[in-house]
Amino acid sequence: MSDDRIVQVRRLADVDAVRTRLAELGVGLAVDDEVDHGPDAPLARPLEVGLADGRTRTIGNRFAVLPMEGWDGTADGRPTDLVARRWERFGAGGAKLVWGGEAIAVRPDGRANPNQLRIGPSSVDDLGTLRARLVDAHAAAHGRTDDLVVGLQLTHSGRWSRPDGDPRPRVAYRHPVLDDRGPVDDASVLSDDELDELSGRYVEAAVVAAEAGFDFVDVKACHGYLVHELLSAVDRPGRYGGDFDGRARFLVDTLAAVRSAVPGLGLGVRLSLFDLVPHEAGPDGVGRPAVDGPYRYAFGGDGTPDGLDASEPSLLLDRLTDVGVSMLCTTAGSPYHCPHAQRPAYFPPSDGYLPPTDPLVDVVRLLDATADLKARRPGLAFVGTGYSYLQDWLGHVAQAEVRHGRVDVVGLGRMVLSYPDLPTDLLAGRALERRRLCRTFSDCTTAPRNGLVSGCYPLDEHYRALPERVELARAKRGAEAARGGRRR
Repeated sequence: MSDDRIVQVRRLADVDAVRTRLAELGVGLAVDDEVDHGPDAPLARPLEVGLADGRTRTIGNRFAVLPMEGWDGTADGRPTDLVARRWERFGAGGAKLVWGGEAIAVRPDGRANPNQLRIGPSSVDDLGTLRARLVDAHAAAHGRTDDLVVGLQLTHSGRWSRPDGDPRPRVAYRHPVLDDRGPVDDASVLSDDELDELSGRYVEAAVVAAEAGFDFVDVKACHGYLVHELLSAVDRPGRYGGDFDGRARFLVDTLAAVRSAVPGLGLGVRLSLFDLVPHEAGPDGVGRPAVDGPYRYAFGGDGTPDGLDASEPSLLLDRLTDVGVSMLCTTAGSPYHCPHAQRPAYFPPSDGYLPPTDPLVDVVRLLDATADLKARRPGLAFVGTGYSYLQDWLGHVAQAEVRHGRVDVVGLGRMVLSYPDLPTDLLAGRALERRRLCRTFSDCTTAPRNGLVSGCYPLDEHYRALPERVELARAKRGAEAARGGRRR
């Protein structure tokens, strides 16, 4: 099905065409004419960040690899060769900040899939080896690692936990819409005592990360997972809900406990700056709000379908900096109920919906939300997201965002699965390899949603050759048939 509301980014011929399209959509975004290269280029300049104990570290350029949730570990949560290959490609790619590397569950019941990595008895050795392979690959490709900063993301998937393949949700509160999307009952709600115990698991995981050699940990507070969901627990009684202080308590207290236990370890948070009303596919396959009237559960939202209110996120940043957080990685919403908010795509995943508007609008909303909070907290290092959808024009926008001080570091997620060397090519002034640019086919989401290993099947030759590609094609055909043949 064609959609005249949307123009594919790859069909925008030049920078002027990008600007014209943005103007047609009624959104503003700076787009530089050329991407500079050389040591003084905006994207090549180093960035000093404080990590812990008054120490600073130099991030050698303004690119970061964002953490992604792998579906290719072992059943007991250990890395495989596919995991190691991904980390080596991250290291060789040229970004000088690796934000979190991978989403690591702090305990088994918090895994989002049965092959996600998790903290276990061998994690110091396993994660230390992964980190070493990444660093060695970076050294081989770029000659130095003293300006490379590598973190580890810690998570509990909460409502979206599937540790054995079937949904096993542990939730912050009973939700009037999302409870219908999984087997949630009163027993699914974590008690205050259980949250106290879980906070201790984060601290134990942070100790593991420090022993494995990581520079910082990211306590993941985004995408509808448990720590993010607690931020919207307005109806929850007890210590971890209700007013803002209660809803922020788990995240803030856990970070403070990590800082106390491992004072030499840096602290970061990946935060959904705003949430949106849960969406669903309408009769035409296009996403639409699943809620009529005001919505009370959107942290960073104003209660309308797509309105934002930065007052609580801004207040949270005060709390985070008070306990030693020096870096914030921004994102939005949840891929489970409003994927267009944080993962703008022309082609939706098999269980998703067609975008409600041109995804460029969603990109601008993400970048503007980051810039708004960066202006309020200039001393905090911000890693922005939402850039992969820009494709050929990623560098032109990223440079403008950094040059204007709207963000400090440009984070890349889906793009580095297909084109990990993009930072190196941009900084060297080389033409981009267009055949490797992520076109947001969403196969990296569709594959794991169907129980297959995670990777870029369309553009990474290694994954194109896997037998799982045939299963992926079959799953996509089935999803298309279920949607009545609606597709791009």
